[in-house]
Amino acid sequence: MDFLGVDLSCAFGSLRSGQIPHKDCLLPIISKLLGYCLVAASTTVKVPQILKILKHKSIRGLSTAAFELEVVGYTIALAYCLHKELPFSAYGELLFLLIQAIILVAIIYYYSQPLGIKTWFKALLYCAVAPTVLAGQIDPVLFEALYASQHAIFFFARIPQIWANFRNKSTGELSFLTCLMNFGGSTVRIFTSIQEKVPTSGILSLNVLMGSVIGVVTNGSILCQIIVYQKPQVKKEKKVE
Repeated sequence: MDFLGVDLSCAFGSLRSGQIPHKDCLLPIISKLLGYCLVAASTTVKVPQILKILKHKSIRGLSTAAFELEVVGYTIALAYCLHKELPFSAYGELLFLLIQAIILVAIIYYYSQPLGIKTWFKALLYCAVAPTVLAGQIDPVLFEALYASQHAIFFFARIPQIWANFRNKSTGELSFLTCLMNFGGSTVRIFTSIQEKVPTSGILSLNVLMGSVIGVVTNGSILCQIIVYQKPQVKKEKKVE
């Protein structure tokens, strides 16, 4: 019995025999289900951040470079997974994260008016190069190099934001919910990446798992900063009549 690419025959067979399914049967099923849940959750992971910016009409405390590098990293990661023809449950969230990341950068640009020539150049360069990368129409060796570099890109995408938070002793308009979902998603993806047996990159033998580990460390750091730098609510003193 196959459902959404998940083979349930071994599980149902064991249950019909009155036995608990073996872990070798359960783990792939759990991995697939978690993968699809992750894909579903990724459709809204950056929505809280987008709404918070729109509500306050401010990008205070946000690192523009961090969000720009996120777009680049998601583009490379998605292109590589498409090129390797991995199952959708192993990378599907990248598609939705990329779309939301692009929208988020556009909103940050909007509230960063006036935009300089450098910003316009970066935007036009991305629009020109991204379709080629996503279509996989580049040299295979270069593709492997880009994929290997995307781990560093995601790492350095978080560093500017972590440093800005530390320097300002504030996380500004960062959304706690978005950071929490990023952290949770990276944690779940470590498990699913192991179960899906994603291929390793030829350069430096880096694999998909490395990106998830980096995500757990960096997103966990930002999450801790939000908790530590959160301003306590000032209690209103009761007026003495």
